[in-house]
Amino acid sequence: MNHNWLDIEEKVIIITGGSSGIGREITESLLDNGAIVYNADLRNSDVSHNNYHYLEVNVTNEKQVIEAVQNVVNEEKRIDVLINNAGINLPRMIVDVKGEKPEYEINMQDLDFMFDVNLKGPVLFVREVSRVFVEQKSGVIINMSSEAGQEGSQGQSIYSATKAALIGFTRSWAKELGKYNIRVTAVAPGILEETGLRTQAYEEALAYTRNTTVNNLNTDYSKSIPISRVGKLKEIADLVCYLSSEKSSYITGTTINVSGGKSRG
Repeated sequence: MNHNWLDIEEKVIIITGGSSGIGREITESLLDNGAIVYNADLRNSDVSHNNYHYLEVNVTNEKQVIEAVQNVVNEEKRIDVLINNAGINLPRMIVDVKGEKPEYEINMQDLDFMFDVNLKGPVLFVREVSRVFVEQKSGVIINMSSEAGQEGSQGQSIYSATKAALIGFTRSWAKELGKYNIRVTAVAPGILEETGLRTQAYEEALAYTRNTTVNNLNTDYSKSIPISRVGKLKEIADLVCYLSSEKSSYITGTTINVSGGKSRG
């Protein structure tokens, strides 16, 4: 395989939440293509690569975000791409009709937590990185949205709302920053192969909010996905690598749906 086609060797890329799930796969794919990757996460991963760097960051902490971006600039003298990947999903229903699991009803603590991680984090990183991009007159921002942000999702209305808001931010930031040669795109994955992030607690919460069982949650997706399978993390990572490159230089302000045809996007 020719890794040179994308031409992202030596590009300096910050990814949030790059230690697990989709973020981990994106990090490894970027490194495979020669990029210099800074992973801003609460926990480090076991990725071992000369071009891999870890930044211990709580994306909701303004001071930590400012310091992290400054550290990258101090070390590399530039930033080429920001990938807002860090996110949290706690399934919560608007009303617990059965009254058996009030903890799965929307409450302010969970709402604030999801809004902080899924929206405040990206806003803080985009603001700080954009200062660098404007000065450079170049840069790429990629926001990880979700099919849920385009279609809605039963039992996941807060998560869906935050991902829909990211799509709105993407359109607006593209219009604001385009004149500085800064591109802003979003990716909306559909149903993907399971990762360690899909915990038993998550499955139980989602099953209850959808009035079903954990066993019945993961049905035969060939009925609902035209391509007849769930997506691979690598398929999302490949798109992110492409959007990080100049091969996608006329793509901005748009959200690309990657759901095997399951949703309209």
